Amino acid sequence: MTTDTQTSRTVAEKFLERLGRQDPDGIQELFSEEIDWHVPGSDALPWTGRRTRQEEVAPYFTTMWPHFAHGQSKVVLERFIVDGGDVVLLAVFTHTAAPTGKEFTTPVAMHLAVEDGRIVRMHLYEDTLTVAEAFNVG
Repeated sequence: MTTDTQTSRTVAEKFLERLGRQDPDGIQELFSEEIDWHVPGSDALPWTGRRTRQEEVAPYFTTMWPHFAHGQSKVVLERFIVDGGDVVLLAVFTHTAAPTGKEFTTPVAMHLAVEDGRIVRMHLYEDTLTVAEAFNVG
């Protein structure tokens, strides 16, 4: 399936908007039933790993968000690149790990693939060692 650039941009903008207001159900509805989701990282962090079904999307966020100190996260979106069904977001994330109080910053690349107006792939690339060390699991 092919998806035009404007559709992909619109879906990605909805994803970012819902992410910004921490709307896990709204984020989940943007995904296809079958997905290719990968967030690498330490097995000690319960939100890392692969997901393959739409219904796993909202629980990912509701599992992850409590591990970050509320109101202490910052995201700087540096690039928003769209080509057909592919969307690449380049950003810098700064968070504070709630259990340790450690602040950390990591460059991030996120690849979203959109087909028929739904996200079918979400791969996140970040400095997993920095994240693990902030949570004392590195």
